[in-house]
Amino acid sequence: MSDIEIEDPSASNWTYDPDQDPEEKRAVRKNYRSLAKTVEEQQAHPNDYTAEQLMKQVQQADSLFDKVKGPQEATLDSHFLLMASSMGAQKARAMKSGSGAFDVDEFVAKLITFMGGGKSFEDRAEDNYDAGDVDDTAVSLEWAKIGRKALAKSRRVPVMGFMLGPLSIEQKKRAASKRATIEKNKEELRKPQELKEADISRSQNETTKNVAVLENILNNIGEPINIFKFVINPNDFAQSVENIFYLSFLIRDGKVAFETTKDGEPVVFTCEQPTDQDYAGGLMKRQKVFEFDMAIWKRAIEVFDITKSTIPQRPPARTKLGDKWYG
Repeated sequence: MSDIEIEDPSASNWTYDPDQDPEEKRAVRKNYRSLAKTVEEQQAHPNDYTAEQLMKQVQQADSLFDKVKGPQEATLDSHFLLMASSMGAQKARAMKSGSGAFDVDEFVAKLITFMGGGKSFEDRAEDNYDAGDVDDTAVSLEWAKIGRKALAKSRRVPVMGFMLGPLSIEQKKRAASKRATIEKNKEELRKPQELKEADISRSQNETTKNVAVLENILNNIGEPINIFKFVINPNDFAQSVENIFYLSFLIRDGKVAFETTKDGEPVVFTCEQPTDQDYAGGLMKRQKVFEFDMAIWKRAIEVFDITKSTIPQRPPARTKLGDKWYG
């Protein structure tokens, strides 16, 4: 049986320590908050904040982490690392490898010069040197030299396809988008009709006119009448709805009364219009919601045996726009 060593809870590598010195915990929290505040202030001005400064603060956070023994301090550490990672990603996106595009001819010329291909790139530029005019059979290039350079950066087996691949691809230029044009037959084109204020002839105010018609009909009847027998037009549901609408104005103005008899029959009849003194004496206006759809319209025609409209059929209202009438 082998000996088992029990780790001392007071050792420095113990992760969680509930009995950690409160002063040490406060110092750790204070330092973490100071680091987080510094990074947060620099987020508004990332260009003035160098990568060296960010690395230095990350190293300070690493040294503080050795004193982290509680969950609250660990939360502050993770919060700072999250902010530092965000700042690092922001600076990485702002990095640029060069202001110009990759020049293949310049790259090939520098390779030839590096491998001992004769004149330097600057000298050949003065002689109007073209990299495509180089005769490889006349120049002995030290390929092993460039191979040793490449080996220091990558251990991948070099192949010719790598050189002939990306270097032979020309940079694609984005073609300018052209909006497709549709040729229209000029004979089919029509100029929109121009309307002026004088060309719009509005029909007579139908509401005022029809409200007066309903009032005259009730005055001629002279006695209470079933509201359905009065407003329903058995041949036209739309005009039945309009009749209820016009009747509501008469009831609102107090010229017509709406009551329910002892037998439960709803009736309407003309009455004397209330005065201001009547309202001052306690008379109150009341509103009622009247439900009326096509099912009720058909049912009322059947129940009350309505065969003829009490209110005469009205012609449809029409409006003139330009030289045409619309109904």
